[in-house]
This record gives sequence, structure tokens and C-alpha cells, in this order.
Amino acid sequence: MPQDEEPVEFPIEDVIDLHTFRPQEVGDLLHDYLEAAFDKGFVEVRIIHGKGTGVLREKVRAILKRHPLVVSFRQADETGGGWGATVAVLGGKKPERD
Repeated sequence: MPQDEEPVEFPIEDVIDLHTFRPQEVGDLLHDYLEAAFDKGFVEVRIIHGKGTGVLREKVRAILKRHPLVVSFRQADETGGGWGATVAVLGGKKPERD
């Protein structure tokens, strides 16, 4: 990032739409989002990854499987995006960072 650009801050809500991010940004972004959502007190969050080929969905779910704050996750219902979104249930212990 050029030095004259300030980082863009997004409001932390119970839903994040990954369509606006590059695939290589999703890993760190999702980890940071899950921690911020947990800090805000959200118990469930919806992650919109789109239907597409399923590559992003599988990447998101692989991250959710390993993340210590994620208790469980499931496909969103039809009103929440169906197979184009995943709902994660948060709990557990926040990971320590170096």
C-alpha cells in the first residue's frame, strides 16, 4: 500500500460480503473479521462468498474449520443467500497473537 493511502475501515456487522475483496485477501481478512465480530458480541455471522464455482466457499469453510472462535458453521438458509453464504456460530476462546 502506498504510504499516502490510509487504511479503509469497514464497520463490523453480523454479515460480511467477500465479493469486494480479492481472493488472496480473504484469509487474513476473514480471521480479522471473526475476531472483530466476536469482540463486538456477535454470536452468529453470515459470510457471503457467492455461488460461483465453489472455490471461495471451500476456502471460507476451511478457515472456519480451523478458527478457534468458530463453534460451528452451516449453509445459510434461502433468505440468507443459500449456498452462496455460510453462517458461522462464534464462541470459544480468542486466539493470542504475537
